[in-house]
Amino acid sequence: MAAATVLVPLGTTIALAAEESPANVPAANYEGSEYTAQEDAGAFFYNGQDATVSEFPGIIAGIREGGPRPQGQTCTGTVVAPRKILIAAHCADASGEKRFVYGLNDLNEWNGGSGPGFVANVVSYKKHPSYVNFDQGYDVAVVTVDRDIRLLGGAAYPKVATSADAGIWKVGDNGLGFGYGKKDHNDNLRDVTLDKATLPIVDGARVCTGVGAGFKAATMVCAGYADGRTTILQGDSGGPLIVGGKIIGVASWSRADFKWYSVYGRLDNDMGDWVAQEIGGGQEPPVGEFGVTVKPASGSVAAGNHLSVEVDTEAGDVGAVDATLSATGVPSGVQAVFQSESVTLGESVKLTFDASTSAVNGTYEVTVTAKTADGKSASGKFSLTVTDGGTPQPGDFTLGASPNAVTVAAGKTISTTVTSGGSGSGINLAASGLPTGVTAEFQPSTITAGSNAKLTFSAGTGSPPAPTPSPSRAPTARASRPPPRSR
Repeated sequence: MAAATVLVPLGTTIALAAEESPANVPAANYEGSEYTAQEDAGAFFYNGQDATVSEFPGIIAGIREGGPRPQGQTCTGTVVAPRKILIAAHCADASGEKRFVYGLNDLNEWNGGSGPGFVANVVSYKKHPSYVNFDQGYDVAVVTVDRDIRLLGGAAYPKVATSADAGIWKVGDNGLGFGYGKKDHNDNLRDVTLDKATLPIVDGARVCTGVGAGFKAATMVCAGYADGRTTILQGDSGGPLIVGGKIIGVASWSRADFKWYSVYGRLDNDMGDWVAQEIGGGQEPPVGEFGVTVKPASGSVAAGNHLSVEVDTEAGDVGAVDATLSATGVPSGVQAVFQSESVTLGESVKLTFDASTSAVNGTYEVTVTAKTADGKSASGKFSLTVTDGGTPQPGDFTLGASPNAVTVAAGKTISTTVTSGGSGSGINLAASGLPTGVTAEFQPSTITAGSNAKLTFSAGTGSPPAPTPSPSRAPTARASRPPPRSR
C-alpha cells in the first residue's frame, strides 16, 4: 500500500465567532448535478427566452456520464477555437466522463448518441491556476477536445475579452447570456433546450454581498436582479455573458436558493489573458501582439516513429522581427525538434516529435512558445498522443495543495485544491490533525493519480482559535491506495 501526505496549515486562521460578523448565506454553483428543493416559481432560464444555436454559434452543451439531467447535461460552454471550449472551472469537479455535444437547439434530440449532434471528447480540462472554489474567484477553465468543431454556417469563433478590453462594460449595461440549464428550480420540466436572457450588470461590490465567500469585483461580474426574477440555474454553469460582441464572463454561482443575482467569472482582466494564452493561436491575437498556432492542434505518434506539424507565427503590430522557439510539456522519451529554433514572425517552421521506443503511452499538452529579443512572447498549444509505447508502471504517488495555506473564520468554510502526481488509481483521501470544531471534506474522496480533488474545511461557530502549529502538528491530507486484489 502506497501513501502520501500534504500539510495544509490552518493554525491561527480559525477565528473566534464573537469576533466575526454573522456567517454569509450559502452559495451554490450552476453545475447540473446540484438540486435545490424550492417551490416552482414558473418558467426559467429563469424567465428567459427560447434561443437557437444560430443566434450564438459558439454555444455548446456539456454532458457527463451519470449526470442526473436529461442526456447527462451538466454545464454550458463556448467553442472559442476549433478544439478549445471556454467553461467554468468548477464544471471539472463533477464525477463522470465528460463530453460535449454541438449544434442542437434541444439536447434531447441527441438521444444518447443515436440522434443528431456533433460529439467531441475531452482531452484536457485546464482550470485557472488560481482557482480554488467557485465562490472564491478565478472560476474559468479551457477544455481541449479531440476533434475540430466547426461552427454553424461557417461562423467565426466568439471573441473572449482580455485586459486589453478593460472598460468594455459598465454598471447598467445589459449582458446577454445563453445556457442549456434548468428551466425550473426542481427540474420538473426536464428541459434541456437552449435559452437566452438579458441581464443588467449591477454594482456587485455594493449589492452582491453576504453570500458564500463574498463577491470579489476583481474576478467576478454580478448581473441580474435581487429577487432572481430572471436568472440562470444549474446546468448553465460556464455559459457566456456577452457585452459589446465579446464574452466578458462565464456563469459561476449564486445564492443557494437561486433567487438572487447571477455571478459570472470576469474575463476583461488577467483571467481573460490566461484564457487567451490557453486558446493559443486558435483566435487572432489582440491588436499590438503576435500569435503562434500549431497546425493541426493535435496528433498521434507511435513509439519508435515521428510526427511533424507546422508552427505558424503571426507578426501583428510587433512586425517581422526574429523570435526564438521552444517547446515545453514534451513527455519523457519524446524529443521536439524544430526545423529552425529561430523564426521571423509571420513565417512558419516545421516541428517534429521524435518518439523513442521507450516513450510512454498517454496524451500530453505541449506548449510551443515564440519569444522576441525584447522579452515579448506568444504561445500555441498542441495535444500529443503517444501510442504503441510503454504502459505507466504502478508506483508511489505524490500529493500537493494549491494554495497550501488557507484562512477560515468560525462559522464559515474555505476550500483548497489537492493535486496528485505519479501513477495509480483508487487513491483514498483522508484528513487528520484538524483543530477542534473543524471538519474536512474531499470531493471526490477517491481519485486517480494525476487528477485533483477539492478539500473543504468547515469551521463550527464555536471553533476556538488554534495556536500556530509546527509542521508536524499541521492538519494533514492523507492518501492511501489499497493493495492489488488477486484475480
